[in-house]
Amino acid sequence: MARTSGPARSGLIEGAFTHARSGIRYRVFAEGDRAMLSFERRGDGAVTGRVPLKYFIGSNTRGRTFLFEIDRFLYQSPINYYARARAWDMSPGYSDLTAMPLNHAVDQTCLFCHASQVATPETGTTNRFEGEALGQNGVGCERCHGPGSEHVAGHGDMIDPAALAPEARDSICTQCHLEGQARIARAGRTLTGFRPGERLADSMVVFVFANAASAARGAVSHVESLAESVCKRKSGDRMSCLSCHNPHVQPEPAARAEYYRARCLQCHATLAERHHPDQRDCVACHMPRVDSADVGHTAVTDHRILREPGAATTRPLGDKLRPFGGASADARDLGLAYAEIALRGNAWAAHEARRLLEGALARSGSDPEVLTRLAYLEQEQHKIGRAETLYEASIAVDPDQAVAATNLGVILAEQGAMRRAVDVWRPAFDRHPEASELGVDVALALCRTGDWKDAEQTVRTVLTHNPDFEPARQVGAALARGPLACQTD
Repeated sequence: MARTSGPARSGLIEGAFTHARSGIRYRVFAEGDRAMLSFERRGDGAVTGRVPLKYFIGSNTRGRTFLFEIDRFLYQSPINYYARARAWDMSPGYSDLTAMPLNHAVDQTCLFCHASQVATPETGTTNRFEGEALGQNGVGCERCHGPGSEHVAGHGDMIDPAALAPEARDSICTQCHLEGQARIARAGRTLTGFRPGERLADSMVVFVFANAASAARGAVSHVESLAESVCKRKSGDRMSCLSCHNPHVQPEPAARAEYYRARCLQCHATLAERHHPDQRDCVACHMPRVDSADVGHTAVTDHRILREPGAATTRPLGDKLRPFGGASADARDLGLAYAEIALRGNAWAAHEARRLLEGALARSGSDPEVLTRLAYLEQEQHKIGRAETLYEASIAVDPDQAVAATNLGVILAEQGAMRRAVDVWRPAFDRHPEASELGVDVALALCRTGDWKDAEQTVRTVLTHNPDFEPARQVGAALARGPLACQTD
């Protein structure tokens, strides 16, 4: 785990490849003591550049990516190195894009499971850091054993995960190895606020689809799969990740079969002599590696521990969400989870989200997450007046609600209230320059109010953070005519 992040130069994997759909050639290379990323679309001078890489992320068991900064805003490289293929390719979800996505913001939730002592971003932002974003390379001892400073100060012993109650013990692993379909922070908590010794369910609820274990394996689906295995269901709390895995020891490839066989025989000792004595690799038969359903060039171990893996069937994911592990979930938590699913185009999830969030709003009218999500659902139903009211209420509670500010500005602009729209939009874009569409909206609104200079500067900011964003390029070309481009008469 200590190898999951660090300075980019120390984890550099040099290479180059051309992404056919976008026509961009990427290259990762060393330049003195720095790691660099360059990009170029032949014949397009606007999409040619290079950025110093600051951190690497990933142990390279599956792969590795790199992070870089623009004006202290932290972003992920649009390309990944994939260990299985021994090749560079686009980051997950980017293969079909025809433009370069240079504006993938990296926030605390992205860093939480790959690094330790992650810094708090500047107020109002999610990815702008005053100094170093990572205070310690890799995942350190404190992620599982608690804050060392408190132990040194005499406030208690270090946490021994194996000595904890089952739910607290398992929470140490599931804080990172249970992705689910939606992770919803409890009211007043954050997704990065969990501390060893607590129950993860006190910080967040992780929702999965009811038939998730029979669906295709995702890159982070081990916990869901294990929960459905006969081994886990029969063993109950006696079995955990620690039954088979030692976080401090990674067996060498030649020793893995015997290492994990010994773990199996802790319970299945009667099979030691008579069950396929010529095939000592239990994992190869009962936990085969299968292609990941959500990350290309990657395989995952099937933790369902099936007697006959070849006979298992895969079904499409359904619609119904449930909290993993029997955690409690109220209307707020479940409604926010369905609202996340609705963003993927699921109409039934949108209906459920609206129903549940209406109930949550009736019980607590000052939850900015509920207000923002419900406002968006109302906006999608063309109930503009109520959406506007809800967005304004959300911002009144939490002025840093960027989504609420963005969408409220759209409503105001459509009403012709351009100056009010700009007043709402500009602070949000200043804190989130990765929001390219928002930046273009700000520039157009400024232009319509006759402010050519600020409009041009806003477009430049958009293109600094996302140089291949075509709408910004078009607006920038129009503004290049000078102040006359913003004449309103």
